[in-house]
Amino acid sequence: MGFFNLNYTSIMSNVSYYTEEGLKKLRAELDQLKNVERPSISQQIAEARDKGDLSENAEYDAAKEAQGLLEMKIAKLEDKISNARIIDESQLDTSKVLIHSIVKIKNVNNGAKMTYKLVADTEADIKSGKISVNSPIAKGLLGKSVGESADIQVPNGVMKFEVIEITRG
Repeated sequence: MGFFNLNYTSIMSNVSYYTEEGLKKLRAELDQLKNVERPSISQQIAEARDKGDLSENAEYDAAKEAQGLLEMKIAKLEDKISNARIIDESQLDTSKVLIHSIVKIKNVNNGAKMTYKLVADTEADIKSGKISVNSPIAKGLLGKSVGESADIQVPNGVMKFEVIEITRG
């Protein structure tokens, strides 16, 4: 019984939440790896094999190593996709900061205001205001409501942010 609970818990912890767009990107990347890069490496291995003695063939060794790395990447991506769940953003609670919340915050020290959307690691893109839910700022904001403050440890000390607004995308 305890073993089952342990397994069930560890399986559930691999679940990641994505927007439809984010999951589509993951699937496109997997498609590229399987249908373009995999055949290309197989071709490189075949060409290197045709050059003769495999014991001293650096091209063959390099291609086999690249193949191993590619297969590992494919397996990780397949695992990520199999554990992905799509979030219906229209159903998100805006009373507190959650994944896929758009949160407007104010740096209490200097008054600077910023707006971020908290997303899965693979969807993070700081240029478009999307930060990973696993980043220090996002972790500090999760669960906070409008008006609450968060002290967040950053590389150059502790910053204090106040949650000004929470919306959904």
